[in-house]
Amino acid sequence: MENLADIEIILIEDNPFDAELTLRSLQKIGLAGQVKVFPDGVEALQFLAAAVVEPRGRLKAIFLDLKLPKMSGLEVLGQIKGDRRTRMIPVVMLTSSQEESDILESYRLGVNSYMVKPVDYDEFSQVVEDLGVYWWLRNKAVV
Repeated sequence: MENLADIEIILIEDNPFDAELTLRSLQKIGLAGQVKVFPDGVEALQFLAAAVVEPRGRLKAIFLDLKLPKMSGLEVLGQIKGDRRTRMIPVVMLTSSQEESDILESYRLGVNSYMVKPVDYDEFSQVVEDLGVYWWLRNKAVV
């Protein structure tokens, strides 16, 4: 089994440009080395199912895109929040969708935060940096 001890962030993002920009933004605040990236929810869920999820582990949050191949972000969210081993991991929906139905369904399924990706490069970078600071430095995790 793979251990999550060295991972602080799981990023589930199918767009290589958005994934790279997210990693660069996290790198600015010293977090990119602890990120595991998955291009779809199926791979991420397989990893989580095989991993040892420890309540006192370093995993701080999962950044999840809504529009993914193979399985939607809402389906991934439902499985994460429906599994007793992973339900306490904070999940941030990081997506381009501003649809009210997507926002409502995300919160109904237990998302901890819903962020719309800005189109502007600098704004996108700032949003990711702000998320990193919040979830890794400000938020009090369950221990």
